[in-house]
Order: sequence, then C-alpha cells, then structure tokens
Amino acid sequence: MHVRDALLSRGSTRAFLPDAVPRATVERILDAARYAPSGSNIQPWRVHVVAGAARDALCAEVRAAAAAGSEPAWPYHYYPVNWRDPYLARRRACGWGLYSLLGIARGDRAAGDAQRLRNFDLFGAPVGLFFYMDADLELGSWLDCGMFVQSVMLAARGEGLHTCPQAAWLPFHAIVAHHLGVPADQRLVTGMALGHADPAAPVNGYRPAREPVNALATFHGGDDP
Repeated sequence: MHVRDALLSRGSTRAFLPDAVPRATVERILDAARYAPSGSNIQPWRVHVVAGAARDALCAEVRAAAAAGSEPAWPYHYYPVNWRDPYLARRRACGWGLYSLLGIARGDRAAGDAQRLRNFDLFGAPVGLFFYMDADLELGSWLDCGMFVQSVMLAARGEGLHTCPQAAWLPFHAIVAHHLGVPADQRLVTGMALGHADPAAPVNGYRPAREPVNALATFHGGDDP
C-alpha cells in the first residue's frame, strides 16, 4: 500500500470482526513501526500486546469498573483543561456526528454510556495494544511516542488491518498495569484496538471533517501556489 493510501484510508475503527490476527502479523507491524524517528534515537516506547484470554480478562475488569462509574484520575492531561474554540467546536462536531450515525440522540445518556463502554471491549477487536514510556522522560519523548503510534497504525494498514487509538483506557491505567505487570515507573500513553474492520458496520464509514491545507499551513518563500 502506498503511504498516501495508508494515510487516507486510516480511521478510528469502532466495529471489528472477531477474526483472529496472527502474532506473526502483529510482529511485522511492530517490526516496521520501530523505525519511527526519535530524538537521539532513544526509542522511548514500549508496547504490551493482549489477545485471547489475557485480552478478555483485562477487558472484563475495566468494563466492569467503567460501568460502575469508577473513573479514577487520568495519569496526564490528554485534553485541554480549559476548552476553547476552535478545538471545542471540533470536538462537539466529532461527537455529534458519530452519535448521529449511530442513532444516538442528544441527551440520550444511556445510549451514550453504552457506546462508551464498547471502548473496553476494544470495539470487538481481537488484539489490544498498550503503549508505555518511562514516566521521567520529557515532552520530546511524548512526541517520539506519538510518531511510533502513528507508524503502528500505518503499518497495520499495510497488512490490511485497521486500528482505533483509545485514550479511554487512561483513567484505568492502574488496572491495565496490574494485568500486564507494568512497573510503576512507566506511564500509559494510550491503548489501541487492532483487527479487521467490519465492513457492514455503518459506524466505520464515519470520517470527521479535516481542515484544508490552506488553513493549517503558512508558506514562506518558494514558488507561488
């Protein structure tokens, strides 16, 4: 797959088929992604891969905690503490667009909560990935980890697979760490679902709007457009 095709076809998949993903396939994805850049080549990322019984046990405990309304503090501020436009408007448009496609009306809290809980079943994906980095590393290493996560998603497209990066796991980092045996000096960066997208699920057709190039880029010098 051409890298442009991988970029344009990648999306946050929210309905997966139960078809297994062989460990060898996951290893090929990670083998390619490990060439992601990092400052001074420190490669700060670590990955825990869950499937089978390990996946099911982790999902069951976190889903139960989330359903009970138990949501401890997030390990870091993923989102702004104080929302403002244009970010707030984009967030709302994304949420409303997704829920509209799912037939969830505004104000239908029960349906919204049920959809949110699907995060903790990895949206049906057979494989979950949990990305970690040492807690004492600085902002540059967070950028490095982001590039590694993106590389995993693009490499997955090359294998005909889809993904969904999931910040929803972050409040339950203690449960995740307990299941995976993660040392206390490592911090959960994000979770991710990996598998075969369900082509019959309407939700997988959702693509939120993106800003055009002329809105996000400022050109200085060079040829006229």
